[in-house]
Amino acid sequence: MIKRFFCLVLITTTVFILSACNREVSSDSTVEEPLVEWKLVTSWPKGFPGLGFAPEYFAEQVARLSAGKMVVKVYGAGELVPSFEVFNAVSKGTAQMGHSAAYYWEDKIPAAPFFAAVPFGMTAQEMNAWLHYGGGLALWQELYAPYGVIPMAGGNTGTQMGGWFNTAVKDVSDLKGLKMRLPGYGAEVLKRAGGIPVSLPGGELFTALETGAIDATEWVGPFNDLAFGLHNAARYYYYPAWQEPSTNMEFLINKDAFQALPDELKAIVETAARATSQNMLDEYTVKNVNALSVLLNEHDVKLKAFPEPVLMHLKTINNQLLQELSQQDPSIKKIYASYHGFLIAVREYGRVTDNADVNID
Repeated sequence: MIKRFFCLVLITTTVFILSACNREVSSDSTVEEPLVEWKLVTSWPKGFPGLGFAPEYFAEQVARLSAGKMVVKVYGAGELVPSFEVFNAVSKGTAQMGHSAAYYWEDKIPAAPFFAAVPFGMTAQEMNAWLHYGGGLALWQELYAPYGVIPMAGGNTGTQMGGWFNTAVKDVSDLKGLKMRLPGYGAEVLKRAGGIPVSLPGGELFTALETGAIDATEWVGPFNDLAFGLHNAARYYYYPAWQEPSTNMEFLINKDAFQALPDELKAIVETAARATSQNMLDEYTVKNVNALSVLLNEHDVKLKAFPEPVLMHLKTINNQLLQELSQQDPSIKKIYASYHGFLIAVREYGRVTDNADVNID
C-alpha cells in the first residue's frame, strides 16, 4: 500500500512539473516578436569591395541593433534580379529593399540622376548636407512615391576618376566617335560632344574595354578600378571626374514593407542606412588613396589630366542640358532649382573655408 502511494505521488508530481513547463514555454512564446526577414537586391557583384560591402554592412547593423529580430539577406547582381532591375524589383515587392544608384533609372524617372551624380555638381559632403538638411531628401521621396518606393542615402564613393582610355584625349575633337561606358546626365553630355555613350553593368567593363567594344570607361575610382583590373585593359587614367564629382548610392525600400514594420524596426532601418552611408564614404577615402598609390607605383599607370578646354567645353554643354531638361520636365525644374541654389550657396561658403588657401609651416 505504501509503495503504491509513493508511486502515485511521484506520477502526480511529474505530471504537474511537465504541465508547468509547458505553460512556461507557451507563455514565453506569446511574448516573442516574430522574426522579420527581408530580401535586399543590389546592382553590384556579391561582396564587391566598397559598393558590395555597403549592403552587407547594412544587414549586419540591422541584425545587431534589432538583436536578431530583423534579418536582411543580401543578393548580388544577377542572383535574384539583374543589375538594372533593382528599382522595379523593389517597386513590385519582389524584394523589400535594393541598393543601387539613382541614375540607372533615368529612362523611367528623368529627374533621378540628381540623387546620384550631376556633372560638375556636388561633392559628397555637399550632397549629404543637401539631402539631409537642405530639402533634397524630401524631393527624392516625392519623386519615388508614385512607385511605392522610399529612398534613403546608401553611401557615397566620394570624388571619382575621369575614367580609363585607350587613346589620349588632347582636345575636343578626340571625343568624336568615342565609345565610352557612362551613365546618367554625363552620358548625354558626352553624346552632345560627339561621343557614343554605352550602358554596361560593372561586371562587363573589363571585357568590353579589353576587346575594344568600348574605347573608354569610367567606373568608380582607384579602389574599385584596381579590383576590376581595369589598368590591364587601358593605357591612360584620367582626372578629374567631371561626370561624377561624387556619386551618391541609394537604399530603395518597398513602402508597404516599411510601413508594416513596428516603429522600433523602422528606426533601426533608418539608423543603419545613415551609418552605412557615412561608413562607405570613410572607407573609400582611405582605400582610394592606397589603391592609387598601387596603380601608379606598382602598375606604372599613366595618370593624365583632361585639358582645360575639354573640361570647359563639357561644362558648357552640361549647363545647356540642365536648362533644357528643366524646361521640359516639372520635376527636374523643381529639383534643379533646389540643387543648384544649394550648390551656389555652399560653394560660396567653401570659398572662405574648405577651399581657402591656408599655409601651414
